[in-house]
Amino acid sequence: MKDSSVRSIHYFLIKYFSISILIPTVILSIIGTLIIYKQVINRTEAKTNSDLNFAKEIYNSRISSIEVVARITTLRGFIISSLLENKSDTLNKELLQTLEAENLDVFTIVNSKGVVISRGRNPIIKGDTLLNDRFVRRVLQTGESVSGTDIISRSELAKESDELVKQAAMKIIQTPKSIPREDSVETSGMMLKSAVPVFDRNRNIIGVLIAGVLLNRNHEIVHKIKETVHEKEIYKGKEIGTETIFYKDLRISTNVKNQDGSYAIGTLVSEEVYTKTLVNGERWTGDAFVVNDWYISAYEPIKDIEGNVIGMLYVGLLKQPFNDLLTGTILIFLGIAAVVMIANYFIAVMLSNRITTPLRKLEEVANKFTEGDYKSEFTIRKAPREVNSLATALNHMAEEVENERKELEEWADKMEVKVEERTSELKKIHGQLFRSEKLASIGKLAAGVAHEINNPLTGILTNASLLLEDLEEGDVRKEDVQVIVSETIRCREIVKRLLDFARQTKPQKSPTNINNLIDNIVLLVRNQASFRNVNIERYFVEDLPEIMIDRDQIQQVFINFVLNAADAMPNGGNIKILSRIINNGEYIEIQFTDSGIGISEDNKRKIFDPFFTTKESGTGLGLSISYGIVEQHGGTIYVESELNRGTTFIVLLPTKPIEE
Repeated sequence: MKDSSVRSIHYFLIKYFSISILIPTVILSIIGTLIIYKQVINRTEAKTNSDLNFAKEIYNSRISSIEVVARITTLRGFIISSLLENKSDTLNKELLQTLEAENLDVFTIVNSKGVVISRGRNPIIKGDTLLNDRFVRRVLQTGESVSGTDIISRSELAKESDELVKQAAMKIIQTPKSIPREDSVETSGMMLKSAVPVFDRNRNIIGVLIAGVLLNRNHEIVHKIKETVHEKEIYKGKEIGTETIFYKDLRISTNVKNQDGSYAIGTLVSEEVYTKTLVNGERWTGDAFVVNDWYISAYEPIKDIEGNVIGMLYVGLLKQPFNDLLTGTILIFLGIAAVVMIANYFIAVMLSNRITTPLRKLEEVANKFTEGDYKSEFTIRKAPREVNSLATALNHMAEEVENERKELEEWADKMEVKVEERTSELKKIHGQLFRSEKLASIGKLAAGVAHEINNPLTGILTNASLLLEDLEEGDVRKEDVQVIVSETIRCREIVKRLLDFARQTKPQKSPTNINNLIDNIVLLVRNQASFRNVNIERYFVEDLPEIMIDRDQIQQVFINFVLNAADAMPNGGNIKILSRIINNGEYIEIQFTDSGIGISEDNKRKIFDPFFTTKESGTGLGLSISYGIVEQHGGTIYVESELNRGTTFIVLLPTKPIEE
């Protein structure tokens, strides 16, 4: 009876323990497999969409680079004068040199009536009109540059060169699942194109410069995308990434290869992609069989300047690596699940014989833990290895809990220090906020004081001036009245500066060339008496882009820096003015460097504060107003100085207009 009873308990322990492990393991295996599959597919499609976005950036950056070349060329005085004088021969040479240097296929210039003056690639053909060209027509109507993608007919390509006609022409190869096409040869070309207006000195349009790169059989962009995004990755002898540019549904530029290793030029896209991307103008993402293998693909419509879909940009990832990764992961997951089930079965057999007594001992130990006794070690004899391991683990846990308690105490001490540091940071932030509020209050106070003082000052100045005129020469009072007039005028100037500080008028921005603005300032100040012993040196980067600024306000800022530099050199010296582009064209940097007496560290911290000045007759508002003006333009002012070694004021102004 006893043996039968023991066997019965043994049986049920194994049975129920195994079932309780087996069912969750099977369910988790199925769920885990589905989750892994979904995650792999989702991440792969997300990676493909990300690659397509990057490909669009590279595609658009090539358009931008073409526009930059055209813009720079239109700013050259030689081009402008040759266009005004209709010197096609001299224009031919210059356009051809730039076309070859910048790898352009088209570089053509027309006059304000749309008549071709010169073709850099084919100077023989000229005198025809391009008024039917959408890019040229829009430039002449708006006076602004137009860049994008355009379709060029065979007849227009022939005017540029026979080589472009041959490059554009390709045989159409029908592919499975594509929409049948009646034509067998494509002769038109898809081109990255930019049209830039040419202005004379009076900002009148005198012509349009057209630059373009033909995409048919031009693999420059797709290779660049491949090298940048996929870094020439190879999987089992196959290239992981592929890229293609389509004209409508026709591959015209691609790094997808046929079985013989040639580029798959002239093949067509599937009807599903055609409908969603070309007809509906939407992005398509999914699995696609591309020429000779399966790819996780993404297609993006390419539109012309009028918003019509004229082609597609494609990026694809070879699906085989992801399939292999998914298969391997699932096999590993299922293998681990199988091992766990087998191990759990044997554990159930071992624990079913001698589990009750050791568990009671463990219960006693657990009760001690609940009472906070973590220091006494314990052992369990004649127990299964797993129970002994559990006992050891509990001993280790008790030790760890005790160590954690000590670490928590140490952590609490450290947190007190961090709280103090954080409190210090908050105090600094509070100080900055307080300073901003103080400056705002000073501005309001300055406006009020200036308005209240201005009227009495006007009366004093008027009466004092009249009194001065009435006094005869030699009258002892005349000198005193003259002092009143002079000091009243000085007060009026201070009031004016207060009003300038308080108003913070909104900039009236217009396109301005910084170099020209600085040249004008130098002309204004160089003949003043304080500049007789001052040498002004200019270090300009040529072809700086025009930026949107309030010319008068920025001129006020720069004049303030130049005058301060002269004041810092009472015995004469050098002023160096530098301009350049920094941060990948995001900012124009202007530096004003003098060889004067410099500024101390204490004064540098207060130099932009209102009413702070080291001059006997200064108001302390010049640099504060300058700081506010530059800040309203989205820029920044820095100062670098050492005593007796000079001072440099650095102004950063954004090249792109800031949001108002």
